[in-house]
Amino acid sequence: MLFLLLVGCADTDTLTFDTLKLNKQATLPNGEACEDCPKVTIAVPKAIENSKIGNTINTALEEEIISLLLFDDELTVNNMGDAIVSFNNGYQEMKTLFEDESPGWEAEINGEVIFEDAGLLTIELNAYVFTGGAHGYTSKRFLNFDKTKGTELENWELFKSSRNFKAFAEAKFREQEAIPKDKSINYTGLMFEKEHFYLPENIGFTKEGVQLLYNPYEVASYADGAIILTLSYKDVRPFLRSKEKS
Repeated sequence: MLFLLLVGCADTDTLTFDTLKLNKQATLPNGEACEDCPKVTIAVPKAIENSKIGNTINTALEEEIISLLLFDDELTVNNMGDAIVSFNNGYQEMKTLFEDESPGWEAEINGEVIFEDAGLLTIELNAYVFTGGAHGYTSKRFLNFDKTKGTELENWELFKSSRNFKAFAEAKFREQEAIPKDKSINYTGLMFEKEHFYLPENIGFTKEGVQLLYNPYEVASYADGAIILTLSYKDVRPFLRSKEKS
């Protein structure tokens, strides 16, 4: 079924990556340069080998970058270049509507491989996007890949039972955040919807363990920052899908 070794031994079966770098000042719709046009900086891994897993990784990263920069619903966006145009169009439209209140937009997106074994690879994608207001928005995204099948993994595919893992994670989360077992998950001021614990959108494999990441605004205010729970591999091993063949 899956892939997980999660051991400390050396693994020579690693993928080869280059770095895709892009540092671009957007231009006006007529192609002219402008000092306050949005600045976009990108530095993410790019799989070198022409294989199913390599193509899957590169496609997934491009799709994530596009989603971060997409601000023009009328524009068909198929690549990062189109996404930057969309980002610029959003800024130009905002500037037209609020000429005196439109500080320059910017986006900085960086990625790195943070975990890899014989069957699994995790990429961490960090983004800072400023589109006006009091501050920009900082976010982190985990992308998990099954190297054997050449596919991107959804969170539910990581565990034997998402329900059992969620119950375990909630107990650890309450312990970390000092939330009594008999109290609401929002007892200390968190903002879980309907006052029920749920797993975050972002779950990734790191050297330290399986990390559960709640980005700002997901379950707490922006001022609280990201909330991170790291679970050791020793603790989560019983919940992970095994390496046994189905």
